[in-house]
Amino acid sequence: MNFKSQRGRTKHIRTIHSYDHNNHICNDQVPASPQADSDFNDVHPDFEDESWDFADTYLGDHDADAPQPEPDHDQPIYGKIEHLYLFGRPCDAQGNPLPPGAAPPPRCTANDDWSPFSNQADFLLVDFLFHKECLSVDLGDTIPDDALSWAERSYQVWYCNPDAIIKNMLDNPDFHQQFDYAPHVSKDHCGQCKWQNFMSRNYAWCQCDKICNEDPSTEGATYVGIILGSNKTTVSVATRNVEYHPLYLSIGNPHNGVQHAHRNVVTPIGFLAIPKGTCQCYILYHASISAILQPLKPGMETPLIWRCPDGHYQQVIYNLAAYIADYPKQLMVAGIVQNWCTKCTALPEHLDGVRGQRTCEFMHTLVDTLSSDLLWDQYGIDSDIMPFTYDFPRTDIYVMLTPDLLHQVIKGTFKDHLVAWTEKYLAETEGEARKDVIMDDIDHCIAAVPAFMGLCRFPQGRCFKQWTRDDSKALMKVFLPAIAEYVPPQLIQCVATFLDFCYLVQRHEIREDTLMQIEEALAWFHAVREIFHESGEYGALNGLCSSITESRHITAVKQPWRHSNHFNALGQMLLTNQCLDKLGLAQVDFVARGMLPTTVLIPSRGHDSLHNTVDEEAIDEDILTEARVEMAQWQQWGYPRVLQDLAAYISEPSLPALTRQFLHNQMALDNSIPLPEIISPISVFHSTSTIFYTLSDLSGTHSVHREIIRSTPLWQRKDPQCDCVLIIEDDDKPGMRGMIVGQVKLFFSFSHEGQICPCALIEHFSRVGCGPDPNTGMWKVKSLLDRQKNRVQTVEHLDVIFWSAHLIPVFGNGPLPDDFHFSFSLDIFNSYYVNRYTDHHTFEIVF
Repeated sequence: MNFKSQRGRTKHIRTIHSYDHNNHICNDQVPASPQADSDFNDVHPDFEDESWDFADTYLGDHDADAPQPEPDHDQPIYGKIEHLYLFGRPCDAQGNPLPPGAAPPPRCTANDDWSPFSNQADFLLVDFLFHKECLSVDLGDTIPDDALSWAERSYQVWYCNPDAIIKNMLDNPDFHQQFDYAPHVSKDHCGQCKWQNFMSRNYAWCQCDKICNEDPSTEGATYVGIILGSNKTTVSVATRNVEYHPLYLSIGNPHNGVQHAHRNVVTPIGFLAIPKGTCQCYILYHASISAILQPLKPGMETPLIWRCPDGHYQQVIYNLAAYIADYPKQLMVAGIVQNWCTKCTALPEHLDGVRGQRTCEFMHTLVDTLSSDLLWDQYGIDSDIMPFTYDFPRTDIYVMLTPDLLHQVIKGTFKDHLVAWTEKYLAETEGEARKDVIMDDIDHCIAAVPAFMGLCRFPQGRCFKQWTRDDSKALMKVFLPAIAEYVPPQLIQCVATFLDFCYLVQRHEIREDTLMQIEEALAWFHAVREIFHESGEYGALNGLCSSITESRHITAVKQPWRHSNHFNALGQMLLTNQCLDKLGLAQVDFVARGMLPTTVLIPSRGHDSLHNTVDEEAIDEDILTEARVEMAQWQQWGYPRVLQDLAAYISEPSLPALTRQFLHNQMALDNSIPLPEIISPISVFHSTSTIFYTLSDLSGTHSVHREIIRSTPLWQRKDPQCDCVLIIEDDDKPGMRGMIVGQVKLFFSFSHEGQICPCALIEHFSRVGCGPDPNTGMWKVKSLLDRQKNRVQTVEHLDVIFWSAHLIPVFGNGPLPDDFHFSFSLDIFNSYYVNRYTDHHTFEIVF
């Protein structure tokens, strides 16, 4: 972003951009209605931080003046409190309400109807063709030749009917039990408010109040908040001259886990025509979006009757609720001048000065009153642009615009500020020559980070020209230990606090105590970042982030383009997407009717390209109560089956004694009893899988994820990889205080008295100190040695392995050799950081 004062912009956003409640809740400007006089003052807390209110800014207007349901003061309030009037009441196909407990009508009476396919084999063949090869279709020459100016040209805007898209989303049984039918307020048993999915935001509640005020006959309807998103993507990397501007649509009812899994809930509905090099293209942009969304307008005024994931029919009412975009795209969508704020009218050179909240009504008044020059200079408004939201009821583009975690934090603050400022700081304090030497060694440290499942490696350090979304996220996880020995503690704490903030705001469920942690992290970041004398920006909740739409670029734009003939490819791409969406809906229907097993589920469209890696994958399982570790399905052949021979083969002479001691402990035998003998054949495995909840993008509809823990002498026929794990030592102690770290040298199993014993040979690390490092916030560990200075080893049951661990060396201030290889990193350094930023799950447990 091209703001002149990042420090001023940060203070401006932090102190000003809690929403103007009066602009989008039921207030005195909206006539009171007995159908919408709900009040939940006692359900939501009051956040009185005058400097910044995270709950107001990102969770939506939870203040004392917002309409709230009346509580029962005699009982503590907890659980979910749904909206009193738009609560999703089931009805029949004609809209008549059903009695409570009524069963939904059957979706289909025949369980052997493969229409439009003749049989299961035909369906699986088409599935293979479109997901593995993508059929190529030639639509011919449909785009006219370019004219001399954008206004004289004819543009084709390809789009799907958004009303039909939403109907299919609502009728998807794959969303059942992961779908909200009414806005709600949630409290836990301690009385703390918690916010998780879109429908728990107060914005949805307030919009329902507005709908009830305007039309009391909508009582019992289901509120469907429509989420739009747009971004530019380039498909010709070599020439960089083929750009597309897809427009994506989603709805707020499915839970965030479904949004991240992309089970046909994030869909491209159009490709916009944006001529280059002209401001007038914005007019075409808004006209195109307005035309595409016109089929939704009747559903915003009168409820429609659609079938929902639970099989019941519902009266649904639409509302344009959110627009996901980065800052340049926000300027285009809102019609705001570069460097101005899209939320208020503060001057760009004095962002913390006098300002007014932007609303559609206020902007309309200004446009009707002032000249174009005054609007441009004093309010940052491009009067030639009329936002598309003016064509739809109860819609305000300035409220719809959501903060963007990906671009504002990960790519903005981290990439453009912290990394660059660290280099500038070293140049100012050490001089250019010494700075170059230090940065080269920092790159060597980044390249020397041990491999870890699902974590991108950087063989050249941070020296790559094009930073992608995944590059920025991966570098964040390893950057801190690499710079720790070269920069002062204040700078280290600044980066560590920033990482804490990023992971806190991405939690799938935010509670009041989480808000306090977020505010503390932000306040501390602003204190320690004074070492730079500037700062960046902050982001949004993970449910409304442009990473959701950007990840769809791969399957919705880039892969269909590659499988087209590249000539007038847009029509071919949309046909491919249309066929894939229909295949997905057919597959869901066949599975719901028991005609297909769940084992042939079509992979998540949002991450097809990631399913090629065997280190991690999204899975669709029922909700887990805890993580679990499972041995690989197939054993490795070529290893000796006798324990003593295996020990000699892998050069671990203590393996037989350690295994016998393990079995002795498992059988709870008295110390006077000799160690039992192991005579059964030994099976060796190179990996185990761990299955757990995740808050990262790659997950199934229940936010369940599988990753691999490896112990193999040759990974990808190159280097050994022996991963580290967290082992439960004391269940009564929280976090790292109740766990130890070990490196897996061997996975194996044997049988004893008819019982299979899956276990692992572990080399132990011991904790350094009684708590995390005060600067990095990470625990330190070192190799645990016996009296002969050998690493302590034990054999442990697979059940005591809680989770994988990523260790990053404490590199020290000496330079690494240029030819140092990362595969030796876990063997030669004196101490290591336990990386708590590898993923969201680790961040929650390693503290």
